[in-house]
Amino acid sequence: MTILDSIILGIVEGLTEYLPISSTGHLIVTRYLLGLGSSDALKAFEVCIQGGAILAVLGLYRNRVLQLFEGLLGKSEVGRRLLINVIVAFLPAAILGLLFEGMIKHYLFNEKTVMIMWAVGGLVILLYSNYRDKKGLTKSGVTLEELSPKGALGIGLLQCIAMCPGTSRSLMTMLGGLFVGLNMAATVEFSFLLGVVTLGAATVWDSIQYGPEMVEHIGWAPIIVGTTVAWAAAIVSVRWMVSYLNRHGLMFFGWYRLAAAVVMLMLIFTGLSFNDEDEDPAPDTHPVAQLDTSAN
Repeated sequence: MTILDSIILGIVEGLTEYLPISSTGHLIVTRYLLGLGSSDALKAFEVCIQGGAILAVLGLYRNRVLQLFEGLLGKSEVGRRLLINVIVAFLPAAILGLLFEGMIKHYLFNEKTVMIMWAVGGLVILLYSNYRDKKGLTKSGVTLEELSPKGALGIGLLQCIAMCPGTSRSLMTMLGGLFVGLNMAATVEFSFLLGVVTLGAATVWDSIQYGPEMVEHIGWAPIIVGTTVAWAAAIVSVRWMVSYLNRHGLMFFGWYRLAAAVVMLMLIFTGLSFNDEDEDPAPDTHPVAQLDTSAN
């Protein structure tokens, strides 16, 4: 991998990680177009540069993150309730991923799944956005402080669907937030906070398990550069998305996903195969790392 490759992957990761369009799908396509193959070290690299996106959210939402720590220390009742909700929302992915990790890796990690889920997700966004518009729900909803553990569990269960690549973790948590009655601003913020925990767990696990192999085959320079670029791109992406969603909703991302699915279909018809049979098999990643964090 060259420094230019790491910059490109970092930009793609940072821009798409928190958008409801599937960062995993975009990284798979980008990796193919760059001719990088699908080695274990590269897959670990793609997970680990998520650290840059995590740092971006920690910085942008530092006051809320501080509130969570105050809740952990018993200094903030609001922070304590929010921390409980984040943990409750995270647990389903950890549990279900552990139970079905083998099946998920064997049957779902391929370009056809990404294409299908891009299209399905796009249609869901368009249909649900149209429904909210007709019902006049675009400006309604409760605040993050009013979210109940039951609602958080519902969001967490929907996040599990993002174990299927191409779905987008961000999309499922945002739809989950809207389904349980959060307003758009609260939905986006909870998706970010839950993403910090989910992506953080995946990043730490892959760093521990495959860090030495990743450093040996890729080197420190591309890892540092890719993570830094992902951090900068995520800051731009998150700031833009918060402003855009509060004004326009999810509709644009539905059309974007359908367009991406069409492009993927065209690539498949030209003989595209992302799975190099000569490469080593996919690493035995932690279940949480299998989440399609976009939001994978």
